[in-house]
Amino acid sequence: MAKIKKKGQSGQAKNYITRTQAVKKLQISLPDFRKLCIWKGIYPREPRSRKKVSKSATASTTFYYTKDIQYLQHEPLLQKFREQKVLEKKISRALGRGDVSDAARLERNAGRPDQTGKPRYTLHHVIRERYPTFIDAIRDLDDCLSMLFLFANLPSTTSVPAKMIARCERLCHEFQHYLITSHSLRKSFLSIKGIYYQANIQGEDVLWLVPYKFNQRVVGDIDFRIMGTFVEFYMTLLGFVNYRLYSSIGLKYPPKFDQTKDDKGAELAALTLEGVNLATNEETTKAITNGEGHGPDPKVQAEVDKLVKKLRTESAADKADEEMADGEEEEEEKATDAIDKFEPAAPGGDVLPQPTYSGNDPSKLFANCTFFLSRETPRQSLEFILRAFGCKRIGWDPILGEGSFTTDESDPSITHQIVDRPIVQAATTEQGDGEDNQTAQKLGPNQRYPGRIYVQPQWVWDCINDEELKSPELYAPGASLPPHLSPFVKPTQGQYDPTVPLEEQETEGEALDAAIEDAKDEVESDEENSEVDNDMDVADDNDNDEEEDSDAEEDEEVEDEEDEDEDEEEVLQRQRELEAEISGKAVKSKQVDPKLKAKLEKKKALERKKKEEAEDLERAKGMLSKKKRKLFEQMQYTNKKKSTEDMKLRSKRRKLEKEKAAGKA
Repeated sequence: MAKIKKKGQSGQAKNYITRTQAVKKLQISLPDFRKLCIWKGIYPREPRSRKKVSKSATASTTFYYTKDIQYLQHEPLLQKFREQKVLEKKISRALGRGDVSDAARLERNAGRPDQTGKPRYTLHHVIRERYPTFIDAIRDLDDCLSMLFLFANLPSTTSVPAKMIARCERLCHEFQHYLITSHSLRKSFLSIKGIYYQANIQGEDVLWLVPYKFNQRVVGDIDFRIMGTFVEFYMTLLGFVNYRLYSSIGLKYPPKFDQTKDDKGAELAALTLEGVNLATNEETTKAITNGEGHGPDPKVQAEVDKLVKKLRTESAADKADEEMADGEEEEEEKATDAIDKFEPAAPGGDVLPQPTYSGNDPSKLFANCTFFLSRETPRQSLEFILRAFGCKRIGWDPILGEGSFTTDESDPSITHQIVDRPIVQAATTEQGDGEDNQTAQKLGPNQRYPGRIYVQPQWVWDCINDEELKSPELYAPGASLPPHLSPFVKPTQGQYDPTVPLEEQETEGEALDAAIEDAKDEVESDEENSEVDNDMDVADDNDNDEEEDSDAEEDEEVEDEEDEDEDEEEVLQRQRELEAEISGKAVKSKQVDPKLKAKLEKKKALERKKKEEAEDLERAKGMLSKKKRKLFEQMQYTNKKKSTEDMKLRSKRRKLEKEKAAGKA
């Protein structure tokens, strides 16, 4: 006889377990269970049927895989959590007895784990388990960096201690130093949320977000306990990653940290990088120079000199032969030295990026420049970007902190100055001196240092995204800046692009509508001008006929005549409409401009063509199955939505260009 199956011991009910059952099985509190699940990467699962999985009458909301909970039973952190709970019970029991000294002793011992053996856990083994290879850790750096940079900018509160903020800030600066040394930074973008950065680390693209340096307001509806758990895990992860990255380029980790410089706002300059083998090399050289060994044997030295001379002559002959062979090869390859061009096979094919002879290194983009940052500019982000792209000399106002190349704005070695303030006319004193709002020194009214390029901060971001030094005239102080586009979004065909002229990307229908509107505006302006001329003629006649009347009476007569003319035109128009109704003919309208008429006819033909295409598409859709037809309609809906948004942007740009042209005229 087969065994009777009991309910809840097979199938989906066996594969899933509720959160309450998991907490009871692990014998820990709910906050510790949350911590453990976050650190080990275990998340709730949604079963196919909640009714089959639930083993009780009450509906459970959170389920986990049973195998995941069994995996957590062997976690060493469980014992640490239990030891921590035992310590807390001892302290509370001592306070309940009124033994304050005993509770204080236990608290002091908890703060000295090296001496007392307090249960202090580490997440090193968790990092090794979750990221078996270094590339896995690099791929998971996006959220890690975004979270740590966020906490590095938060103010210290009871939920966010100052030690955590300082630790996050130091780890972020160490990571930035690696990017500066290895020139791994690739792109950056200024957005409303903050500043996006993208770096290429060992072939993997890492993208993270850094908030602006504003005073952050901590609200009460955020659960900082959950975020603090993530931050604790991410701090350990970034420490491992920084160690591996520093070791890969021959640097000692952690770098030297100067607390006094950091207190004065040096930030990146508070860390000093050191090579791994520098100390050993110094020690070996000292041992060699200070040793008391005897000199070499003269006979041995003479034989060595002979061998060296012979080797040098042989190497010189070999080099001459190689140069001759290379010259012949270069002559043969001159004919085939042209660059291949990738041309599309079909007219509508994708256009591939063409290869060029350019050998510019983006990591040395600002190597020949010396920058000075005005006090209103974002010093931290500009310093990081400029150093990552080869700039070695960056100065700023002393109010922004220490660590600058120079704090003297009048330094003649400065080639570029970054300012972010509008141009204001400077007031001059009695002696003729004035203070320019672009500088901090006394200069002539609205004068600047000769031979220095003044640009706005956006110039730096556009230069690194395009990998070339942009024209500084477009980014001069007070100038209207070009559009700052995201370098992470690739433009698609038909999408609105603010860098392309409007005529190249608008559709045929939009171009016709714009031309018709322009023609109507011209006709209306001509009619208004003719009416003004007629009014002036009428006014002149009235002045010649009635010179004795006052100005007020002349104005009243002109207005009366205009009203009479309008009434006569309305009567004539009504009469034409009545005659057309009786005879059955069309109403004669005013004469239309022939250019406008041609454009209107072209628009009607285009609408007729679109209507025919829509009818053909509807007939073709009837041949599809129901599933494919729904999918096709959904695709049409999304494409139409995108095209409508692009059309709105183009019309907005067209309106702005018209207003700008009218203002110039």
